Amino acid sequence: MTKSIARGIAAFIALLFALSLAAHAAPAKSVEIRAVDDAWRAALPHDANAATQAYLDRLSPETVARADSYMEGGYWLILWNFVLTLLVTWALMEGQRAARFRDWAMRVGKRTFIADAIFGVGFWLASWVLTLPLTIYQFFIREHQYGLATQGFVAWFAEQLVSLAVSVIVVIIAVPPVMRLIRHFGERWWVAVAGFMIALQVIALMVTPVWIDPLFNTYKPVQDRAVSEQVLAMAHADSVPADNVYEFDASRQTTRISANVSGIFGTAQVRLNDNLLRRTSLPEIRAVMGHELGHYVLNHIYKMLAYLAILYFAGLAFAAWLMRAALRRWGARWSVSGVGDVASLPVLGLAVAAFFFFATPVVNTMVRVQEIEADRFGLNLSREPHGFSDAILQLVEYRKPDPGPVEEFLFFDHPSARFRIHDAMQWREAMQTDGPDKPWSAAKQ
Repeated sequence: MTKSIARGIAAFIALLFALSLAAHAAPAKSVEIRAVDDAWRAALPHDANAATQAYLDRLSPETVARADSYMEGGYWLILWNFVLTLLVTWALMEGQRAARFRDWAMRVGKRTFIADAIFGVGFWLASWVLTLPLTIYQFFIREHQYGLATQGFVAWFAEQLVSLAVSVIVVIIAVPPVMRLIRHFGERWWVAVAGFMIALQVIALMVTPVWIDPLFNTYKPVQDRAVSEQVLAMAHADSVPADNVYEFDASRQTTRISANVSGIFGTAQVRLNDNLLRRTSLPEIRAVMGHELGHYVLNHIYKMLAYLAILYFAGLAFAAWLMRAALRRWGARWSVSGVGDVASLPVLGLAVAAFFFFATPVVNTMVRVQEIEADRFGLNLSREPHGFSDAILQLVEYRKPDPGPVEEFLFFDHPSARFRIHDAMQWREAMQTDGPDKPWSAAKQ
């Protein structure tokens, strides 16, 4: 039976590999936006609704249909990922597989701390392998099908292995302390584990920009002086402690434009990808970076940590309740004595996944509210309503531009293109300006 499963998985992966080669060979599709000139922008009605519609009308029907299809398929992937997590947990717990592996880990590790680490790594590797087919489809095949990826399969898979290695190190660091806290605090274990997870999140925020991100991309100072000078001027206007602007080669992996301002405890790194530099104008770059600087100035990192703390406490309280019920019913069948038994780790992972699956709209709303705040901060800082709107149109290549209100609430972690452009046009209407105190054409110079 086990050999049959292994052969089935191997065949499925081989099929996906063949499909991935075909996907990579397919011509990439790019977002199609009708070009306009300064006269068009100047002639836009100052009514925000009419101006917003004029912007959205620049998108070709094919682009809108492709964005809608990509986004709506992503809704289903949320469900399929959760269902797959459920199936993987069942596969690991049934037949006392987890219990047998726990016993082997105890014999090899001898000490509980080491055995917990061995079990954690084994569980993570098994989950990674069992979910690999969906990972290949979701993050390689599908991205190529929609013209969003630029990597070949070998390069993409090599980066997946790097990510796996990093995650294994995190598991070795995290699992033994988590199991120790569970055993020490008894029924209130979830409180202690939530606190530990928050501490890990803070460490990740400090470590990731310095040690993890450079594993996947090369970072160097922006060579275009006009870009770096204007971005730094905006940063210094709001006391962001940055002395340089960095670009990274995201075009190795994707066509998407992106940027970020990372750092906590008085540090800041201002970074934008080469797609943004290549595909957009200076007003668009100013608008995007004004948004990213807004996240930093408005302390969104710390606010998100507070939100995550609430979610961790709520999620682990839910997990504690669900695990009590599950182990009461199936614990003997699985040969798992309780939540302090490391063999229960797959069940804990499933319980946390279940909480975040049902909390998807809540998490999305937390992020979306901060994105709206950063949008408005960026408009006031950059004074680029047209640059901002043009940049938002570029994002339509992977975001549905005009969803319904319920759809946006449930599935969007960023505001829709209609919402964001309407905000920019409202700002323009209120300020009676087409740029930073000057016509839009002058702002490009």
